[in-house]
Amino acid sequence: GEMMSMIYNWPAEKVDMIVVTDGSRILGLGDLGVQGIGIPIGKLDVYVAAAGINPQKVLPIMLDVGTNNEELLEDKLYLGLRQPRLEGEEYLAVVDEFMEAVHARWPKAIVQFEDFQMKWAFETLQRYRSRFCMFNDDVQGTAGVALAGLLGAVRAQGRPLADFTKQKIVVVGAGSAGIGVLNMAKHAMLRMPGTHKIGELGEGHNQFWVLDKDGLITKSRKDLDPAVARFARGYGPEEVEDLHEGASLVEVVKKVKPHVLLGLSGVGGIFNEEVLKAMKESDSPCPAIFAMSNPTTKAECTPEDVFKHVGENAVFASGSPFSNVTLSNGRKGYANQANNMYLFPGIGLGALLSGARHISDGMLHAAAECLASYITDDAIRKGILFPSISSIRHITARVGAAVARAAVDEDLAEGCPDLDPRDLRSMSESDTVDYVARKMWYPVYSPLVNDK
Repeated sequence: GEMMSMIYNWPAEKVDMIVVTDGSRILGLGDLGVQGIGIPIGKLDVYVAAAGINPQKVLPIMLDVGTNNEELLEDKLYLGLRQPRLEGEEYLAVVDEFMEAVHARWPKAIVQFEDFQMKWAFETLQRYRSRFCMFNDDVQGTAGVALAGLLGAVRAQGRPLADFTKQKIVVVGAGSAGIGVLNMAKHAMLRMPGTHKIGELGEGHNQFWVLDKDGLITKSRKDLDPAVARFARGYGPEEVEDLHEGASLVEVVKKVKPHVLLGLSGVGGIFNEEVLKAMKESDSPCPAIFAMSNPTTKAECTPEDVFKHVGENAVFASGSPFSNVTLSNGRKGYANQANNMYLFPGIGLGALLSGARHISDGMLHAAAECLASYITDDAIRKGILFPSISSIRHITARVGAAVARAAVDEDLAEGCPDLDPRDLRSMSESDTVDYVARKMWYPVYSPLVNDK
């Protein structure tokens, strides 16, 4: 009942970017309660550095709804509420009130949800995405970066992008990030040129094999989560013979012979020697392995493991930073880092500058496709899937422009004080990139003494 009062306690008249968490699923660390506040602060640091958002116009928010971490509940120095987390309608009532209060004071602010546990990540995304300008970085940001990498892997394998619809992809991890990647990859397949006339690319078309802690997920799984159900293996001509419910990762890789092995499991080393040697028999001459889990200790494998056991023609990407590997012929084996930093600043900036009413799947796809196209063919042939982080401002300008143009194309753009959406529509692609770059904040300080 006091959320509006608290929002109006914030001294800044204008807020452009808000990152909010409830601390329930801090990546690699679990339920940190109010100690999760470092995540919104860190993400907003990235918005300032990468997207040029004015640091006076950002707001990190921690929703304290309790914690289920017994260690914290018993810690006398814990600063948060000493009670179990709110659940059900009680929980949603708090978040509803928060979103309404933010929108009432700053109707054009972008709200990024970060590190919510899976059930609330999906629930809040579906609940608010058509009413407010918000997105969930774990579900949609991670998915966008992964999609950019998957599209790059198709190019690295010497195939046209349209062949993305034919890729066989094994996904290990069915949490919010894993399902987010699956949803975005599925939508991207349906958007590929020519797929509108190919009947088999409907909802029944399934190029994914998804595993969780209980093994391969099939339609015979009891109590199947609705978010996972559309990707469960069933019965039909696309099914691999003798692959059953709960099949192990090694068994799935050996029988499917996937083009891509994608890890979002949070289980360090799960892509062991046996799994990677099985990937050597992939139907692709350049199999791609994505070890996306953070931090480094949670990574499914290392680049050294991949180039040793899969082969030096493999393509590797990870969510954590690794060093490049020197291969036997002296060339580099690239340890690509699939960092959300490449994408979410551009999504937020593009939505802000276009005055988007909400953030659509089309805007997210535009961001991922822009990032995928940033890498040259020469770099792709060397196994480079992502650009250098030193180019982050330029990357963000490109991604932000793509997001803004997609918002205009979908009639979601309402413009901002100095630009009408009709003006944005009339801009060329390069003019849009220049406009986005000009709107970035830079730490340029006014001189204290005027030189005469």
